[in-house]
Amino acid sequence: MTDDVVIGPLDLATHVDEALRVQAHAFGLGDDEVAVRRQIVLRHITYPGARALGATTPEGRLVGFVYGMPNDRGHWWSTVVEPYLRGGGAEDWLDDSFVITELHVQPGHQNRGVGRALITTITDAVRQPRSILSAIDIESPARGLYRSLGYADLARNVQFPSAPKPYAVMGAPLPLRRRGI
Repeated sequence: MTDDVVIGPLDLATHVDEALRVQAHAFGLGDDEVAVRRQIVLRHITYPGARALGATTPEGRLVGFVYGMPNDRGHWWSTVVEPYLRGGGAEDWLDDSFVITELHVQPGHQNRGVGRALITTITDAVRQPRSILSAIDIESPARGLYRSLGYADLARNVQFPSAPKPYAVMGAPLPLRRRGI
């Protein structure tokens, strides 16, 4: 990384507002969306196996974060994506997978390896043999990053309730592919 950013454990319950400021800036969220996501994050971090990492500057400013958890077919996300995965013969990806729930980096710190370090560090520490995530279904730097790590499309044009844009569900075997491999 070109930054002096440190990747380490993040107490998401304590730093939820700081993390959501990163997400709002990176993802263009309004105050109402942030308020809804705050409740979701606070619920998610209580799930068994949930973990979070932050990317912090030497001054202590959070500039990126990732969190995820072992997938559970009873969770809302799984119930929405399951029919799409089943339609493509990829339903088994919902079992024994670690879900990357959110990964966001401040725009000024993007394209410097921060997102790559966050996602590889969090997945290196899990016991599941694979990882799944969802991303807006457009060609974007985020999707390029995921592909470079070994993620492949499992389902496209996934419609989440209240989300204006379709998403893609992607999966990768763990450990994630490293640069140059």
